[in-house]
Order: sequence, then C-alpha cells, then structure tokens
Amino acid sequence: MPAAYLFDMDGLLLDTEQLTLDAFLDCGPEFDLDPHEMQKFFMGLIGTAKAQGEQMVREFIGPERDFEALDQAWQHHSQKRLATGIPVKPTVADTLAALHADGHAMAVVTSTLGDKARHHLDRAGLLPCLRAVIGGDEVPANKPDPAPYVQGAEQLGVAPGDSAAFEDSDLGITAAARAGCFAVQIPDLRPVSRAFPAVGQRFAPTLKEAVATAQAHFQQTRRTVSPAE
Repeated sequence: MPAAYLFDMDGLLLDTEQLTLDAFLDCGPEFDLDPHEMQKFFMGLIGTAKAQGEQMVREFIGPERDFEALDQAWQHHSQKRLATGIPVKPTVADTLAALHADGHAMAVVTSTLGDKARHHLDRAGLLPCLRAVIGGDEVPANKPDPAPYVQGAEQLGVAPGDSAAFEDSDLGITAAARAGCFAVQIPDLRPVSRAFPAVGQRFAPTLKEAVATAQAHFQQTRRTVSPAE
C-alpha cells in the first residue's frame, strides 16, 4: 500500500470546477463577455493558484472592465450555487471513509486558499478523514512546481516516492509527478483536443478506481523487490 494518499480538491474530491465555471458564465451578461470565449478561457484557469488566476482574468477581461466588480459578482454567483451544499465527486466519500477506517494517512494538496479549502471540506463532510490540508497560500511555490506535493508528503512523515497522488488538472498531475509521487489523473473539465502532459501518470475514471490502481502498483512493486531483499 502507499505510505500516504495525497489529493487535490477542486475537480477531484469536490465537484466544484463545473459550479465555478457556471458562476463565471453567470457574470457574462453583466460584463458583456462572450460565453463561448469565457468557457474556453476558464479551461486554462483550472489548477492555477489565486494570484496567477487573478492576473489571467485581468488580462482576459481587459483594462476597460472592472476586475474587482467582476470578482465580487463571481463570488456572489458561486455562493448562491453553493448555498445548498458542497457537491462531492462520485465514489469520493466512500473511498475516503474506507481509507480513513483502515488508518491510512491522507492529506489534501490544493491551489485553493487553505482556510477556504478547510471550510469547503468540512461542509462536505470530508475533513475528519484528513490529517492535513495544504492550501495554495501555504506553500513556497504553486503547481506545477513539485513543492506542494513534497510538503504534503513531508507533513505526513513520508517520502513523496512512497506516496500516491491524485489529480484532475494537468498542472496538478505535473506537480505530483515532479515530486516523485505515484500519480493518477482523473480528468474533469478540460478541452477534448488538448493533449495530456506526458509525465508518466496513470489514468482512472473515478477516485475509487484510481486508489485501486495505486494500491496495485505498490503491491506489485513490493513483490518485485522482495526477493532481492
């Protein structure tokens, strides 16, 4: 088994990428933005940290539009959509509960601000399963830099190479692979025509299957090395 399990949050554990996109599109009429261009732009925004994302949005809307007003409107529409609860991706709740019951070390490594991430995970009922939550404002560098996953593994007291990492975004899976984790990508929102980064990752359609893939890899690795030990 992996010594630790490291998870991205938005689009991986929480079904919030589509919700955030929809809230962004809600702002279109008020700010005279083309919905097709907004959707295309948003795909490149996925996985970025707050400061980088804000700069990208400023460049997208141009100097003639008020970024602060757009940001407030986007937050308003997001909160309206989150009012009924934080949506969780399929198989996530049961998978994390089973890993937690078996005593496995788990952490979230996200580009979202740490306090916001902990709040959302708490509302979703997932926070008790986790030993640590590391936000994008709590690391020395953001994804695709490996620093977040190196820090996540260290915080759980294990080496990145003994950990399994799970991501939906290209930036995130690149960070996990660069850190030396066994990396499994579960794609969420992304352009169909965009090539995946070639970083040696595996792929799975759900978290349950991704975890099974990681466990099988570590079991096979141990069987392979044990005769020489």
